[in-house]
Amino acid sequence: MLGKTKKPKQSAKIDSLIGQNTEIRGDVVFSGGLHVDGKISGNVICEEGSGSVLTLSERGVIEGEVRVSRVVLNGTIIGDVHALEHIELAAQARVNGNVYYSLIEMAMGAEVNGNLVHRSESDKSVVAIKPEENKHDGKKASQEN
Repeated sequence: MLGKTKKPKQSAKIDSLIGQNTEIRGDVVFSGGLHVDGKISGNVICEEGSGSVLTLSERGVIEGEVRVSRVVLNGTIIGDVHALEHIELAAQARVNGNVYYSLIEMAMGAEVNGNLVHRSESDKSVVAIKPEENKHDGKKASQEN
């Protein structure tokens, strides 16, 4: 209708920021929103049921596997990407690995050097880790003897 304005896209809340001049060596486990302008050499994993969002800027690089609910990608990932809900590949996105997705948006210029694999509803539960897992040794805290 005339006179009505479109609502702007809701931007994800950023709980954690990895700056342009920062490099992290090791796995990153998070919940909420994570924005990466720097480099991560390790896996990036969200906690199960957290509805987490990873935003990788055009300056950002991840060398490792990504397992996150929602991914907005405009940088480079060297490794497989597992998007539980949604992945958006912007024009400067580069993935050297397979992309597992339920819903995908891909802009002209985005590049995937690997397979695009659609996930069914039953496959979605294997994407994220459960919050009760011990992040240091990978075992569940309830299994300690």
